[in-house]
Amino acid sequence: MTIENAKIIDMMGINDTENEVVLTIVDHLNWDDESNNHLLLLQKKINEYILYIESGEIYKTYPKAKGRKIVIETLGSYPPSELSKKFYDSASTIAVRAGFELRFSVLSKERK
Repeated sequence: MTIENAKIIDMMGINDTENEVVLTIVDHLNWDDESNNHLLLLQKKINEYILYIESGEIYKTYPKAKGRKIVIETLGSYPPSELSKKFYDSASTIAVRAGFELRFSVLSKERK
């Protein structure tokens, strides 16, 4: 389950503290070479998640999502490039208008 398989929801869970259902995209790719279609892969994956939400499929397959805020969170192995930050800012604005939230977090390489 990674960004390269757009048709799969990588992870999904409930954050009871915030009353959210979080759909997670696992992004293991580096941003050094954006010619590798990294942004295109991310866009396809986000679009599939949006389709899953807007179609109502999320409530059929994960009934615990009902009545909760929906968040799509990308967990990246690498900090985003400037171009990807701009993409994510634009996509976040669209997501908010559609009624959910988009987040990007960089995974820490340290283990505690």
